Amino acid sequence: MAGMLPRVLAVFSTLILCITLSGCGDDRPEKIAQYQQLSQQRLSQLDSMLKTGELRNATLLTQYTRLLKSSKPDLVPLLDELARDATSSGPMYQSLKRRTSELADSANFVDLDQQLEEAQNIYQAADSSLFNDMLSDPVNVVADLSGGQLARVNSISREAAALANGSEDFGAGSQLVGNPAYGGWQTNSSGMSIWAWYGMYSMFSNVMNPVRYDRWSNNRGYSYYNDVGRYRYTSPKQASSQNRTFENTKKAYNSQGKQFNSPYSKSRTGSTSLSRQSTSAPKASTAGTRTASSSSKFRSNYSKDSSFRNSSNRTTRGVRRGK
Repeated sequence: MAGMLPRVLAVFSTLILCITLSGCGDDRPEKIAQYQQLSQQRLSQLDSMLKTGELRNATLLTQYTRLLKSSKPDLVPLLDELARDATSSGPMYQSLKRRTSELADSANFVDLDQQLEEAQNIYQAADSSLFNDMLSDPVNVVADLSGGQLARVNSISREAAALANGSEDFGAGSQLVGNPAYGGWQTNSSGMSIWAWYGMYSMFSNVMNPVRYDRWSNNRGYSYYNDVGRYRYTSPKQASSQNRTFENTKKAYNSQGKQFNSPYSKSRTGSTSLSRQSTSAPKASTAGTRTASSSSKFRSNYSKDSSFRNSSNRTTRGVRRGK
């Protein structure tokens, strides 16, 4: 009997420890699987909403590209490509779909914490209100291509944004620079990183000069992706690639005795009328440096019943800007 007491105490201590740690088993794989299933459901609902025209910015993107094709026939291939973002075949939707599929393989992540965080990010990025806000970038690109004939959405004017941020005008399409759905940073023979467009987006080279990473970093203007959505719409691999470009550029500057800051170290001014989900999101500058604790804090402020909210009534401005 004398030997029983220590064993009982040991078992009791183990039970207390398990309770303290919220269970002896690791529930992260189960949570990841749950988020993956919920994300698939959200993506299915989002696909349906895109097809039925329930996302305001998707509808505007379709209308804008259709209107501009008649006046700028030389841009038709590019406009057709931009219009794809109003459908489930667009790069933003397809990126979420691919990331959801990749969740099933733990080999795609450095550990379970990163895998769980990615699962949470995808689930929230597939929210219809957030996705609608994300589409403001391609909508505003088409608005800028129109030379001011079409109004921007969820953003102040091109001129006001440049004035507020002291930013350089890199040309129509600059909102998409930095977004891995449309291109990537490539190092040229001189060791500098230049933005390289994917596929048909290379037609932007006809309306804007080559964008060098260091110059863009210091002088970029506002975009939804770079200043609000980057946290949710960037996969861990994409965030790592962005961080490598920054570190390499910073190292090159340091070797010359110069200081170089990340393009995301300071948020730019320019957003208007964004959804509550966007305004409560973590800063885009934290992508690639996220922690489980910060994710939990964000989720506590995230509406549980907001998954399929229709944001079509946020703005009453017409398609064409008044003279």
